[in-house]
Amino acid sequence: MASSSSASEINNSSTSPEPGPLMRLLLNAKDQSPSQPTPLEKKEPEKDLNWYLPLYKASLQGDWESAREFFNRDPDAVTAKITHSLETVLHIAVGTVMAINFVKELLELIQPEILPSLRDQAGQTPLHYAAIFGNVEAAKLLVNRSPAMTNAPSNTGFLPIHLAAGYANKDAVSYLLTVTRDDIQPNPFRDESGAELLNLMIIAEFYDLALYMIQLYPGLATAKSPAGNSALSIIARKDLSVSGGSSVKIWETFLYSPYFWNLYEHPKRKYPDNPDIGCQSCARICCCIRKLNFCGLSVVPSYGQKFIEGCQKLQAAFWKIIVNLVPHVRDARETKFMHLQALQLVRCLCTEVSKLDYATAASFFQQPIIVGASFGNNVIVEEILHSFPPAIWSRNHEGHNIFMTAVANRREGIFNLLYQMSGHKRLALRLVDNKMNNILHLAGKLAPTAQLNLVSGAALQMQRELQWYKEVEKHVLPESKAHKNSSGRTPAVEFSVEHKDLVKEGEKWMKDAANSCTVSATLIATIAFAASITVPGGNNGDTGSPIFSNDLAFNIFAAADALSLFSSTASLLMFLSILTARYAEVDFLYSLPRRLIIGLVTLFISITTMMIAFSATIYLVFGDKRAWTIVPIAAIACLPVTLFATLQFPLLMDMIRSTYCPGCFGKRSEDLLF
Repeated sequence: MASSSSASEINNSSTSPEPGPLMRLLLNAKDQSPSQPTPLEKKEPEKDLNWYLPLYKASLQGDWESAREFFNRDPDAVTAKITHSLETVLHIAVGTVMAINFVKELLELIQPEILPSLRDQAGQTPLHYAAIFGNVEAAKLLVNRSPAMTNAPSNTGFLPIHLAAGYANKDAVSYLLTVTRDDIQPNPFRDESGAELLNLMIIAEFYDLALYMIQLYPGLATAKSPAGNSALSIIARKDLSVSGGSSVKIWETFLYSPYFWNLYEHPKRKYPDNPDIGCQSCARICCCIRKLNFCGLSVVPSYGQKFIEGCQKLQAAFWKIIVNLVPHVRDARETKFMHLQALQLVRCLCTEVSKLDYATAASFFQQPIIVGASFGNNVIVEEILHSFPPAIWSRNHEGHNIFMTAVANRREGIFNLLYQMSGHKRLALRLVDNKMNNILHLAGKLAPTAQLNLVSGAALQMQRELQWYKEVEKHVLPESKAHKNSSGRTPAVEFSVEHKDLVKEGEKWMKDAANSCTVSATLIATIAFAASITVPGGNNGDTGSPIFSNDLAFNIFAAADALSLFSSTASLLMFLSILTARYAEVDFLYSLPRRLIIGLVTLFISITTMMIAFSATIYLVFGDKRAWTIVPIAAIACLPVTLFATLQFPLLMDMIRSTYCPGCFGKRSEDLLF
């Protein structure tokens, strides 16, 4: 067999899945009472565990000489239980990478047929431990000595390969895939055992290995683990976006772009059954050469082939240097490949499930598509709808379809799929849940805390909630706006009741910000006004004009001081308008954020121009015929401006982005889903 490269629970899925496989792995290890000794233990003479303490230390340190002396005194210690968890010295040794020689020497003292019977209180063999610790070298020694250990289950039914996947040891999983037998019963790669292993691989994000398993055992796509989870329902909880859910910087956006990605040298796949992703740029060159030949333009094939090969070699050498010098590029490439592998896995799973009969496929897709909508996994939702369009009518135990689930959990990626639907979306939007809530009622409910906290500040959170409500309102029929739920509330009333506390928090947040900025604007206006009537250098006693009126620095001072006074006054007025606003719900959508944006921008201008005016004054008074003073003065003057920009600019950009270019709603693709 070839080899290749924690699911959270949701409240609104169609079923309530039991604890995930990884959690059960973590809980099964050492919680069993050793009161029931194994037959092997009964045959051993009872000794205090302190007797084995030197042997325990020697195995941890890989000290074979000390261990051999101990075995000379006590030959039975080779297979004795030396810990409270009934572990043997071999169990301990495989957990230490530097003890490989220790393991090799120890295996020479143990008969191969005895190895599968060396188990701790959880029924785990030394190979289980090697899988847990990711000690591939020790695993190879154990398998070479006793191949039967690969298919020896623990008390909970887990094979070593299950534990390797559960503890995210990819190298161990890759190796055990090649040695675990699938020609015995029960087959570890089929039915519940295979589904459990596939789920663990997906949880560990070993998408290439999971894809390889699906290609060898297509039945795993429709199998479920003992907890009732399918591979689709597990991967639906994953963020399959290229960025992995983290904020993407500008340079990362360029790296993830298809144009840039086509320049990469795609690393060779380890698995021959997996289709290679060819070099897109070179493929286009080949296509162009073929078109030129077809049109009668003579292009010598040998030269064209040499040109392509030369481009490939040059490209490979260039990106090898870049990847070695810039770790972020390597990380971006690995992230992109993981995304492509996950996408290919989802497509493969959907293809296999869609081969089932209609009723079975509809039932099977129900949980994954609802889970995907809840977690905002638009990749898997789109793939399911492409493979099986009727899955769009799936509903969870609360009666929510995918769009109602998306609105309730504020998943704009799923909601935007409405823009890729035909007129059938009107039917999907008219549905009501078990409490007679339509989709606009759900938009009126308060967003989950995790989604709400993605936006900074209560005022901006309220703004985002209003944006969601207004966007959903565009799609519903007029009668839905007046529809009452089981509590007798219309969507508008539901919104007011659910958000009354957030309105108060938003009002407090806005007033606190305005109060702080009002003090700053007042001080700047006072300073600017005082500076305008007390010019640097004083006035001419005869004419009354400023003494430095003919200097360029004085003109800069005058212009900067005037601009500082005007902008600080405007800022002060904007912040006062915030303090005296009525704070109705709708004011948080545009009115209040716009005032705060204008206030912060004018305050920044006033601070900047105040520092320019102050610097010009310093130069006029103390910098006569000393031009070198301009540099330190300018550097020091930039400090407060830089601090203000650094501390307030993120908030300002968030408000501008949220108010004038929300950009989270709208059509994302030209593909028609339904």
